[in-house]
Amino acid sequence: MKPDSRLAGKLGGKDFIFTAEYLPLAGTDASFVEACTKSFGNRLTAVNVADNHYGVAMSSLAASVALNRAGIEPVYQVVTRDRNRIAIQSDLLGAAFLGIKNVLCLSGFHQTLIDCPQAANVFDIDSIQLVNLVKTMNGGLLLDGTKIQGEFSMLIGAVANPYMKPLELNILRLSKKAAAGANFIQTQAVFDVELFKQWLEAARKEGITEKTAILAGVLPLKSAVQGQKLLDTHTDFHIPAEVLNRIKAAGDEAAQKKEGSKIAIEIAKKLKAMPGLRGVHILSGGNEAVVPDLIAAI
Repeated sequence: MKPDSRLAGKLGGKDFIFTAEYLPLAGTDASFVEACTKSFGNRLTAVNVADNHYGVAMSSLAASVALNRAGIEPVYQVVTRDRNRIAIQSDLLGAAFLGIKNVLCLSGFHQTLIDCPQAANVFDIDSIQLVNLVKTMNGGLLLDGTKIQGEFSMLIGAVANPYMKPLELNILRLSKKAAAGANFIQTQAVFDVELFKQWLEAARKEGITEKTAILAGVLPLKSAVQGQKLLDTHTDFHIPAEVLNRIKAAGDEAAQKKEGSKIAIEIAKKLKAMPGLRGVHILSGGNEAVVPDLIAAI
């Protein structure tokens, strides 16, 4: 079966696509999810639901179901850090049973980079193998050859870091994800537009953009401190010094937040004109209320 989600339909067309993210909280209060759904507006094709992004939170599966019931199409996230292939396949069957139609396959931040550094990781399979696992399940089989009873169909997503060096190996890894079955790729936050353009052009020359849709990550920084923290804790993150200096020079906390959103809009407008790019993925970082204004400005 072919995936029949709204996002799948958009990928099959020519419209510029907007997606965003939702970071569930460590709690069970439904009002938080309801507030999130109200803040997104109606211009998003789908919303990613993070899987224990910064530490323990409501499961991506439960929050995805809540968004789905509220009329927002979710992208269920699965990180291989926390589950082996048995648990992953079981959760995916449950997600399909509950009406989830999109999945994003990730390795996940190492536990030392989140709020649970004492936790043991799993990493039974990597993100490329996870993409292939979902593709196999789309074919009606579990990894051991067991036939899936009933219908299973998921649109498969993966992630990419356009700034990882060397470029040749970066594109090779991207091509492996496309070959494994990724229908769309969401990138890490883009701040250096010129370097991203080089990466996208390399992907386009390899024919990757014809096989899988590329959605560029856009992150509205709330402050220069937030940007510096991302650089300090994630060695593969890339933010030019002039971006941080510009935000810092804006002034107080409110002014820096406004400047961060302004920069995100400027970047998104530049990205929108690039051949081979299918859309923008807004990395709201828990600041979901900013998403509608960003989309309207873009």
